[in-house]
Amino acid sequence: MPAYRRVALPAKLWRQNSSSTMKWSASMNILNPLTATQPEQVSTYNESQHARNALLALHIPVLTTNATGQINFLNPAAEALLDCNAIIVTGRAVNELLQPRHAPAVKTTSMSPVMTGEYLYTRPNGTPLRIYCVVTPINTTSAEALGFVITLRDGAEPATMINQPAQHSLEQDALTRLLNRVGFEAALKELLERTKHETIWHSLCYLDLDNFKIINDTCGHAAGDALLQELTEVLHTQVRNSDVIARLGGDEFALLLENCPLDQAQKIGEKVRAKINDFRFSWQERTHAISASIGIVEIAPATANIAKILSTADVACFAAKELGRNRVHVYLESDDESARRHGEMQWYARITQAHAENRFTLYHQNIAPLNADSHSGEHFEILVRMVDEQGLLVPPGAFMPAAERYNLMPMIDRWVINQTFDSVKQRLAQGLSYPETIAINLSGASLGDNGLLDFIKQKFYEHAIPADIICFEITETAAISNLINAVKLIKALKALGCRFSLDDFGSGLSSFTYLKNMPIDYLKIDGSFVKDMLTDSINHAMVESINQIGHVMGIKTIAEFVETQELADRLKILGVDYAQGYGVHKPQPFLAKAVA
Repeated sequence: MPAYRRVALPAKLWRQNSSSTMKWSASMNILNPLTATQPEQVSTYNESQHARNALLALHIPVLTTNATGQINFLNPAAEALLDCNAIIVTGRAVNELLQPRHAPAVKTTSMSPVMTGEYLYTRPNGTPLRIYCVVTPINTTSAEALGFVITLRDGAEPATMINQPAQHSLEQDALTRLLNRVGFEAALKELLERTKHETIWHSLCYLDLDNFKIINDTCGHAAGDALLQELTEVLHTQVRNSDVIARLGGDEFALLLENCPLDQAQKIGEKVRAKINDFRFSWQERTHAISASIGIVEIAPATANIAKILSTADVACFAAKELGRNRVHVYLESDDESARRHGEMQWYARITQAHAENRFTLYHQNIAPLNADSHSGEHFEILVRMVDEQGLLVPPGAFMPAAERYNLMPMIDRWVINQTFDSVKQRLAQGLSYPETIAINLSGASLGDNGLLDFIKQKFYEHAIPADIICFEITETAAISNLINAVKLIKALKALGCRFSLDDFGSGLSSFTYLKNMPIDYLKIDGSFVKDMLTDSINHAMVESINQIGHVMGIKTIAEFVETQELADRLKILGVDYAQGYGVHKPQPFLAKAVA
């Protein structure tokens, strides 16, 4: 693999031996610059002063200590980071300033005052600061430590250090000391260049932990960091020395297996998966089991580019998750699951581009009252359509699955809310009255969007429309999955005057048990029961039961998928309040396309 970049220090400042320690001649001691008073000292002085000047000029924060750990030098970058004057800290023990945040990542020597790792430092004004340190001994030719060079980095900034001490690069992950995405892509690019001239097959494993978020959320980020560090050691034991391990971000890792065809890569992937599955992470007297989903893609001599390799590996990894997690999935062009996932990834780019170019548009579908005593005002649901690059409408069934999978629904939901409010304002300007009820869908992902409530409040303020004409809809499955957030959001929006509808009711597993805890105004009976209720007695009974329970709780009912007049008549007999479907009204554009 390639030798990765190092910070360009003067050639006389350092040189590396096989153990990656920094060797200095005793006469080049930067800690105590010599005074050039004798002719034989001139050369030594020049070398020592040159080294000191080099450290002074570095933009990387650096301090040095003597052999016992007392600070004797800070460069200006270190003074700025620590917000202190070199004179004040000179002579102090470095381990008095820096308190370890976790177990040190790398042992330097048994005599070093601190070890490579992350530390906490308190600035003079009381502000805490996370600092990542790389410690390098200053050795004589006999390996006796004269002191230590410690490079510092603000722990809140991206990693800039690579595997060996005293080497710095944008290609390393500071936490695990593995290559990061930048470094990994550089390694992959170098391998692809060689592959063009060799008939050799390689493989890429894309690994994603299945339950990392649970540990992170329940035990804290310190536990999550420690888990990732321990997992890194596990990965090292399962691959060959020639293989490359990288942390691509979060809990995602990549294994670049050189000269490894697909069948062999699958065996390695299974071995890695099993090892992770058997691994137990201990934190604060509790033990946690973890697992991983792994996607594998082959790198053939004719492989096109890095982007294709990474996207197909991502596809395979998501397929492994969908098929049950804790498994390995190999990407094959002929595989239906891989092809579907790859298609969704293409949709991701198309959706984000459509949003950037305002290529969504609003439709609406009427919700009609079935009984004479129901309100007769205008009541409809807002629907969203995407306009493709050729100006043709894209139905929601084509792009919504990808939008949900890639967490794009909060972005789309906000677009719909803003454009709906703007369209209502336009209708009023054209002399039209407010509708009685406008139903707007909120996705399950939006229920966890902490900023959504403030966004909606802001839009009400900007467009000055009454809150009581807006009815937000959430699906039953989304409500069950996010029950606490759902109830909290419903109550907050109802306090503004909004109404709420529970969509696809009957599809969940605990419908009636939690319904009494949700202050909703409408129940939309799942269309899978409604459409066949005339010929299926069980479906008929389900519709009747849901309608009765809703009315007992003072909730209006809406039947979905009403396709015929006969079906509407039967629903009316059962006492269902509203009907929605192609038999009642086909979706139509909501005014003209809304203006951004």
